[in-house]
Amino acid sequence: MVDKVKEKIIGIDLGTTNSCVAVLEGGSPEVIPNAEGERTTPSVVAFTENGERLVGRLAKRQAITNPNRTVTSIKRKMGTDYRVRIEVGGKVEEYTPEQISAMILQKLKADAEAHLGGKVKKAVITVPAYFNDAQRQATKDAGKIAGLEVMRIINEPTAAALAYGLDKAEEQTILVYDLGGGTFDVSILEIGDGVFEVVATDGDTQLGGDDFDRRIMDWLVDEFRADTGIDLTKDPSAMQRLKDAAEAAKKELSARMETTINLPYISADSTGPKHLERKLTRAKFEQMIEDYLNRTMDIVESALKAAGKTEKDIDQVVLVGGSTRIPKVQEL
Repeated sequence: MVDKVKEKIIGIDLGTTNSCVAVLEGGSPEVIPNAEGERTTPSVVAFTENGERLVGRLAKRQAITNPNRTVTSIKRKMGTDYRVRIEVGGKVEEYTPEQISAMILQKLKADAEAHLGGKVKKAVITVPAYFNDAQRQATKDAGKIAGLEVMRIINEPTAAALAYGLDKAEEQTILVYDLGGGTFDVSILEIGDGVFEVVATDGDTQLGGDDFDRRIMDWLVDEFRADTGIDLTKDPSAMQRLKDAAEAAKKELSARMETTINLPYISADSTGPKHLERKLTRAKFEQMIEDYLNRTMDIVESALKAAGKTEKDIDQVVLVGGSTRIPKVQEL
């Protein structure tokens, strides 16, 4: 008698800016690459002029040139009665935040199924520790719409601690510093006997890597205006290129001390085409985002205070989120 293959349950990090899906392979979590071969999928949904739906990288790529039909950061609206209104072919469609989130989940589910070679019906989804009941229920509902039975909703800092195997350690207090693309969260957890207790949580739902990109974009716009007198903010396709270039430069500066941003034919005037080329050093970038980083430290202080703890009480700091790859963040 052949053993029925054990049903796979996927784990989903449904993020403000990016999402990710993983599965347990031989006891350890494996991130499942998406159809584009990337480990994370932008949490972006878009509709083309003829009503075709785009999710992930494809949606993000046309976000600035098709702003009215592109939905980003929907996670911030979860659990509210906010509605997304999209006009396609003269008709206005309304979507709930749950429906938009479900479209992202559907893509993650489909990519997981393609990778695993079978149907996936069950999932565990993470949420910020400060999410209230309505926000948690909305996340479950999104899963249901996407055709997933949500087995559990887990706090993101708890999931991070589990991923680092901290549940196997002795009793300790850990601080999870989670700086993502759109949000910043800090949580203080107490772990003992494999039980996690979130003792304090704080954060800023409008602070993250996107803001760092924005600072680079603003700088490029100012420099270009000073050079040529041309205002790139009036040109959506130029701004899309700037955004992509800013994000790439930021990532590069995590590994290198200097990067060159090169955007040929970014604009034109009566004298001909204009190119944008600028060097950006790591030091200059750190200076651009210094106030944001200081703000994260203020929030850490307030979380410690709320937990009735000082820095000395923290046994471990866990850094989570793409933006913690920035060397300056690690120095904090």
